[in-house]
Amino acid sequence: MAVCARLCGVGPARGCRRRGSAREQRRGAADSEPDTDTDPEEAGGGGGVVVVTVDEEAAERIEGGRPLPPSVEAGPAGRAPLSLLELPPELLVQIFGSLPGTDLPSLARVCTTFRRILRTDTIWRRRCREEYGVCENLRKLEITGVSCRDVYAKLLHRYRHILGLWQPDIGPYGGLLNVVVDGLFIIGWMYLPPHDPHVDDPMRFKPLFRIHLMERKCATVECMYGHKGPHNGHIQIVKKDEFSTKCNQTDHHRMSGGRQEEFRTWLREEWGRTLEDIFHEHMQELILMKFIYTSQYDNCLTYRRIYLPPSSPDDLIQPGLFKGTYGSHGLEIVMLSFHGKKAKGTKITGDPNIPAGQQTVEIDLAHPLRLPDIENLRDFSELSRIVLEVQEQVRREEQEREQRQEEEEHSQQAASQPASPLGGEGAEGEETAAGAEGTTQDKAPASQPFVLPMGVISRNEDYPRTCRICFYGTGLIAGHGFTSPERTPGVFVLFDDDRFGFIWLELKSFSLYSRIKVSFQNAQAPSREAFDEMLKNIQSLAT
Repeated sequence: MAVCARLCGVGPARGCRRRGSAREQRRGAADSEPDTDTDPEEAGGGGGVVVVTVDEEAAERIEGGRPLPPSVEAGPAGRAPLSLLELPPELLVQIFGSLPGTDLPSLARVCTTFRRILRTDTIWRRRCREEYGVCENLRKLEITGVSCRDVYAKLLHRYRHILGLWQPDIGPYGGLLNVVVDGLFIIGWMYLPPHDPHVDDPMRFKPLFRIHLMERKCATVECMYGHKGPHNGHIQIVKKDEFSTKCNQTDHHRMSGGRQEEFRTWLREEWGRTLEDIFHEHMQELILMKFIYTSQYDNCLTYRRIYLPPSSPDDLIQPGLFKGTYGSHGLEIVMLSFHGKKAKGTKITGDPNIPAGQQTVEIDLAHPLRLPDIENLRDFSELSRIVLEVQEQVRREEQEREQRQEEEEHSQQAASQPASPLGGEGAEGEETAAGAEGTTQDKAPASQPFVLPMGVISRNEDYPRTCRICFYGTGLIAGHGFTSPERTPGVFVLFDDDRFGFIWLELKSFSLYSRIKVSFQNAQAPSREAFDEMLKNIQSLAT
């Protein structure tokens, strides 16, 4: 009976009907809900409306998740409740906690009862866990005076737009930033390829910034760049899919030994070696140039969102991010995506020759290559002959396709039936290409011997000695500063589900790529169109 009295705002429960007459007499004097449009008791035909009062015992039961007492399982006279306001507050907490956090502010404007219940931390603890994966013991927040509602509203929800994968605008070099919820922090991790030329090693990462709540209950942004610990920073969400960071204490980035000490420290972190260990003069120049260029930003950067490529059951392998060797430039990050009969490798990190955002390789999946036997494969001229023959075939097919399109544009028959002649022929061409690919894969063994031709340079001699299949492709080469870019023929070599290679005929060089095995959250493209638009945007910015 005492419990029923404390939860009187829900409506009378079993065993307390005799209180109904007393409540009826007090109906005129009862507190009503100022924000409620409809009187729930009038809708249910019951007694007067009173405010739901959650006292200390009820609040304790709500926070602890204890079951409802049997006396509050039904509404007045044992009937089912006809209004949310007739439900026990413990049940309302469970209902509200299952709703998206973005809907709760609107719910709080319905009436003061809902607003009072939505102050329960149990609701916000659940939203933090289910929406952002916060698995910490949020009860510890009581020590600092920060509630789960504060964590959700002032940290997680406020900065939700920066979660995911981003590419920093660092000139031609680019980068890969992953912003995640880590406990009670939001941290921006910069992912770095392993030290050259160990392409199969795991990725390295370092924090660039973090966001958390202080005792004053406002989010604090801290720059993590440098070697003097966290210091004051700032984040500004410029527009959709773009934000910027700024360090307010750049003196924390400086070292007592000056620029020389900073360069030596950067070189050990970036390359895992000292300048004396690098004997190639051109490579030394490239390394020094990168240090001078990247250090001038002082972690004051603009980031643009990137998505992981969508996958399809017809894809040759699972698309995604790979790390690959690029000669004196070291290891770089490339995104492999599939587009029908084409596969594209887009640079996420770049160099002064081919900047980040450019399409480094393109694979023609309609033109598989049958490699010669292992002895003839060692002969570079034999491989070149095979590739150049396919290149000439591709060129003729493109000319024929363009000629057919021109004929169709000037044809009366094409105007009335535009899809008839060209569509049939085009479909036949696609079917032939697909058939050629399928035949090659069916006839080829699960793996065939592979060796690099004599004279082809590879940064990593520990490449696989067997491959599944090869395709004709083109690679992008250019001079310093992305001058005179051109696409040159090459060979795409698929080794397994996680590794592939590319032979650059023009450069007589070989790049080995290995999959980045990291599970990135909040990185899936909302649609295929959104991913294609993202690729187009980062390439236009690089150009």
